[in-house]
Amino acid sequence: MSVRTPDPNPGWLSEEDLYEARNRLPMVYVEAVPVRLDPLGYVSEVGLLLQGDADGSMVRTLVSGRVLYRETIRAALLRHLEKDLGPMALPQLPVSPAPCTIAEYFPSPSHTGYTDDRQHAVALVYVIPVTGECSPRQDALELTWMTPQEVLSPLVQAEFVGGRGELVRQALAFAGISS
Repeated sequence: MSVRTPDPNPGWLSEEDLYEARNRLPMVYVEAVPVRLDPLGYVSEVGLLLQGDADGSMVRTLVSGRVLYRETIRAALLRHLEKDLGPMALPQLPVSPAPCTIAEYFPSPSHTGYTDDRQHAVALVYVIPVTGECSPRQDALELTWMTPQEVLSPLVQAEFVGGRGELVRQALAFAGISS
């Protein structure tokens, strides 16, 4: 009988296993629209990440990432918010993490309007207030705070890919802001 050291990250898949899983199963993701609130609790600013895509183009995106095996939605949200916005962002997770919408991504254009070339994915989308200092990490080049009206403008909406502009529009409508 051999004694094995437990895997410190049992929810991680190797690159090969992730490739295989993506070709066979929908992946579960969380996406967060970081916001700043005014004193009455209304959205005053929306934080959008700027990053380069595979073509080298600059695109706007949201905090996003996979939910790991045996990881709660709350833990996944917190992990990805810290990963993308930095440890001092101080996100205010909801008491009950119910998404404002759900997006289903497909590897090719579909009736949902959401695409992800790598996989079929289901994303639970949240509006998350943050109160601390944010400094983008990982793949993001910068975090830009914009008014809801700026985010909903055609110019900024055109900077999103894969349908994420529509997700931001839905998240802001959930928060009481319409275009």
